Amino acid sequence: MTIQRRTFIRAAGISLALPSLEAFASDPKPNGKAPQGKQPPRRIICICAPLGLHPDNFFPEQTGKDYALSPYLDILKEFRNEFTVVSGLAHAGMGSSFAHQASASFLTGVPGAGRPGFRNAISLDQFAADHIGTQTRFPSLALSGEGSGGLSWTRTGALIPADNVPSKVFARLFLEGRADEVQGQMRRLADGRSILDDVRDQAKSLRSGLGIDDRDKLDEYLVSVRELEQRMVNDESWAKTPKPKVKEESPKDILNAADLIGRTRLLFDLTHLALQTDSTRLITIMLAGSTYAPPIKGVTLGHHDLSHHGKDPGKLEQLKIVEVETMKTVRDLLAKLKQSKEDGSNLLDRTTVFLGSNLGDGSSHSTQNLPVFLAGGGFKHGQHLHFDPKNPPPLCNLFVNMLQALGIATDKFGTSTGTLAGLEFNSSTKVG
Repeated sequence: MTIQRRTFIRAAGISLALPSLEAFASDPKPNGKAPQGKQPPRRIICICAPLGLHPDNFFPEQTGKDYALSPYLDILKEFRNEFTVVSGLAHAGMGSSFAHQASASFLTGVPGAGRPGFRNAISLDQFAADHIGTQTRFPSLALSGEGSGGLSWTRTGALIPADNVPSKVFARLFLEGRADEVQGQMRRLADGRSILDDVRDQAKSLRSGLGIDDRDKLDEYLVSVRELEQRMVNDESWAKTPKPKVKEESPKDILNAADLIGRTRLLFDLTHLALQTDSTRLITIMLAGSTYAPPIKGVTLGHHDLSHHGKDPGKLEQLKIVEVETMKTVRDLLAKLKQSKEDGSNLLDRTTVFLGSNLGDGSSHSTQNLPVFLAGGGFKHGQHLHFDPKNPPPLCNLFVNMLQALGIATDKFGTSTGTLAGLEFNSSTKVG
C-alpha cells in the first residue's frame, strides 16, 4: 500500500504537537473526590517573581529549624511550620548576561535562555501533566499578571501562552458554553479521531518494509497516536460533564497594569477556586513586574526601577513596601488553601506551593542564590535549608522532590543530580 507523504506528515504534526501522556489508565474525577483505594489528589502551584525578592529581606541569617524569621518571612509566621526556605540554589549554566530572559528556564532548568540558538525543554508542570493531567478537566493552567508570557513549555520547547484575563479564565473554568458550542467541540473531537484512524492504518502498512531502527521509530509514533486517541476520549468525557458550580461571581478584571498587587490577588483567588473544585492540579503563575508606579502608599517609582535599585536607600525602602505587599498575597493564598478541607485533610497539605524567581538579585542581575520558598505538599517543613552558593545543587533537584510528592516515580528532571538533600516527606504522607 502506498502512502502520500504529505498526508502522513500533516497527521504526524497533529499527534506530535501534543505531549506523551502516560497516565491514561486513570478515570476523570469531575467531583474532585478520589475513588476508594486510590491516593488522594496532590497538586502543585509554581509562582515566579520575575524581578526577584530582595535577598536581605527574604533570607534568614540562621539556618536549620531555630532560625529567626526574616522581614518577609515574618509576614508568614503563622505558617512557619508549614514552609521551608532554601538559599544557595541556582540553575546550572545560568549567567547574568541574559538574567531577565532566564525566566524562560525557571521551570525547565535549560541553560542559555536569551542566547542565539536557545531551545527550551519541557517545564515541570507539563512533565507532571503528562502523568496526571487527564485526571482533571484542565491538565494545567498557565496564568500571568501581565502579558501572555508564562512559565509553561511543551515537550518540544514551545511556550504555552499564559492567560492574563481573570474573567476569561473564570468563564473557562466554571461557565457552561452554549449548546451549539458544546456540539461544535464534540464534532471537532470526532473529526480528530477520524484523522487518527486513517494515520494509524497507513502507518501500520509501512512496518513490514522497514529496518529495525525505523520500526522502533514507527512504534514510538504509533504509541503517540494511541495516547492521543485516549486523550481525545478523555476530552469528550469532560465535554459531556457539567462544570463545577461556585458561589463566587466572575472577577472584575483590573485594567491598570501598574496594580501589581490587585492583579496578583485575582490570580491567587482563581488558583484557589481551580484547586478547590479539582478543575486542575497544576498551576503556574508569572507575577507582574510593571515599569509603572503601583498604587501603593509610599511608592512613587515603578517596580522594575525599584528592583534595579543600585543600593539606593530610597529605592530599597520603596522596594520593601512593594515586596511586603506581595508576600501578604502569598500569606492569604496559603490561608485559603489551609481553610479548604478535603477528606480529612486540607488543600495546603495536599498542594506544594513553590515561590521563587529567575533572579537572585534584580539589581546586579545575578542568577545565583535564587529565592526559594516551598509550602505545604506533605513535606517536613519549619526549616531554612542553606547550600553553598559557590557549589550549589541544581534547583532541578527540588523539582524532583516536587514530582515525587505528586506520586510520579521519577529520579530525574532537567539538570537534576538527585533530590534536594534535607527535604523530606512527613511520615504520614503517602505518595506513589
